[in-house]
This record gives sequence, C-alpha cells and structure tokens, in this order.
Amino acid sequence: MKILVTGGCGFIGSNFIRYFLKSYPDYSMINVDKLTYAGNIENLSDLSHSPLYYFIRGDIADAPRIEELISKGVEAIVNFAAESHVDRSIEDPSAFIKTNVFGTFVLLEAVRKVFQKQPIRFLHVSTDEVYGSLGETGAFTEETPLAPNSPYAASKTAADMLVRAYHHTYGIPALITRCSNNYGPYQFPEKLIPLMVSNAIEDKELPIYGDGMHVRDWIYVEDHCRALDVVLHRGKEGEIYNIGGQSEKPNLTVAKTILDRLGKAHSLIRFVTDRPGHDRRYAIDFSKIERELGWKPSVSFEEGISLTVEWYQAHREWWKKIKTGEYLDYYNRMYKDR
Repeated sequence: MKILVTGGCGFIGSNFIRYFLKSYPDYSMINVDKLTYAGNIENLSDLSHSPLYYFIRGDIADAPRIEELISKGVEAIVNFAAESHVDRSIEDPSAFIKTNVFGTFVLLEAVRKVFQKQPIRFLHVSTDEVYGSLGETGAFTEETPLAPNSPYAASKTAADMLVRAYHHTYGIPALITRCSNNYGPYQFPEKLIPLMVSNAIEDKELPIYGDGMHVRDWIYVEDHCRALDVVLHRGKEGEIYNIGGQSEKPNLTVAKTILDRLGKAHSLIRFVTDRPGHDRRYAIDFSKIERELGWKPSVSFEEGISLTVEWYQAHREWWKKIKTGEYLDYYNRMYKDR
C-alpha cells in the first residue's frame, strides 16, 4: 500500500510513519510537511535512506502539488497536518484557519477528483477538543454535540464537518478519528508533558495554568498509532471513532508525577494565570472502537510517563535545540507575566 501522510514531521505523524514502516515492511510512505515551527525533519532522519520512505516539503493548501502527488498511485491519505497549539491559536488564529480548514478542503477536493477511478481512503485525524468541555462526570461519545471553545478547536471542528460533508455528498471513502491528549517521543516542548519533563531536567520552573485541576485523558502515542492502524484498515467509511487512553489526570498530578519520576522537588511548580477559554475537563468513551475493531490502549500512564521521561533524558540535544530561538521567545512571552 502507498500511503500519503500529511504533517508527518510532527509529533504524532512521525511516530505513525515509524510505526507503520516497522509493522508493514511492504508499505511505502510519502510524507508531505510544510516544516513550520513544530515540523522537525530530524524526527525521521533515521529513515532518510529507506527506499520505502519519501519526504516532500510542501503545503497541503497547495492544490496543484497535492493533486499531482495523489494521482501517483496513492491508496490512502492520513491527514495529520494541522496547527495544534491552543495558546498560539488564541494569539493568532489565521494560520489555523488556513492549514486546518482550507488545507483539509484542498485534500478533499483532490480526492474527489480521482477516487472513482483510483480507490483511495481518507483518514482525517482530529481531536477531542471539538467536543468542548465536560463537567465532573461523563465522557465524550461520537454522538456528543460539537462545541469548540478555542480557535484551534473551532478550526478542527470545521475540518471535521468538511470531511463529513464530502463523504455524504460525494461518497468519498473518508473516516474521522478523535483522540485524547497524546504524549511520548518527539513531542514539541510547548505541550504540557514535554515542557514539564524538559524543564524539570534543567531544574527550571514548571508553569501550571490556574489551579492545576484541568483534567485531560492521556494516551501514549504508540497506542494512538495502533488505533489509527485498525481504523485505516478496517474502519467503516463515513464513521467517527473516538480514541482514548483511559488515563484521566489533572495537570497538577501530571506535573507531580514527572517530578517524582525525576527525583525533583514539587517546589519547581509555579501556578500562572489561566488562559482564556480553558476547558475544564475532557474524557473519551472509546467503547465504539473497542467493540467494533477490537482496539483498546495497552500502555498505562505510569509506564508511558516512564518511557517518555527516559526518551527526553536520552535525547537532550533534540529538545535543547528546539527550546532556543523562536520557541524560547514564544515561551518567555507566554509565561513572563503569568
């Protein structure tokens, strides 16, 4: 199978490519990535000489380029390409609209033009943030009404609706997954867990929004890749599949767990002013994918955190290079007065 992966130099995309090439040695992967700040070509440098992996620097909003790539025998598209950091979307939503909404439209249009003569499956990777916020109980199901509360979540919701519409209107063989918070190797250090880990390693403060009791469901990235595997191969076209880690944790607990794992003092935690529109709690009901496709998470939060901390300890040069320049300026701007 020839798979076109968009945004494959990002965190989840790079883990997905590595997982698939290991699991399916007869598959070939084309990785199209614009290489914005969070797209790091070094994430897949070990695959640069593989005859089954091809990297193309490109923008999913570039319609002629996308149409050309898809026409060359692509049998599946897995769309990871997205601006994904909520804080950045609050500062400037424009890039999120261009990539997440218009970019998805370009991909769908390209598929629409060829899918009847060239069978092609379109897997759109989305997020649980499209559902909004939960109270103290309950969990998001695939039938939960969409209620995005940030520009990022709104852009992903719009993209989801485009995918749904193109399936129902044109018959495009599309599927949507909505996953809870990922963590693991190669995650850009503006996200909570890699930020906490890298700061703790360097004995720097760990900034926690508000009271630290915002709850997220956490999933180790390889578990997510396994779920995408079964959806791509066996999921029913036109369906949505929630993917969760069965690991609800308040942000404060996550920070303390990381500090304990590294043998660092909890006094490194610093509470900062909460961000606007901060959703209080997410939780995912993944019973549909478990029931229909036989998937469930296999890595516990404790095991996943240990693996993640070990990876960041062993790859200091990778994240230290990132936490300079543009990212350092952004980090200082975000937390200076908070």
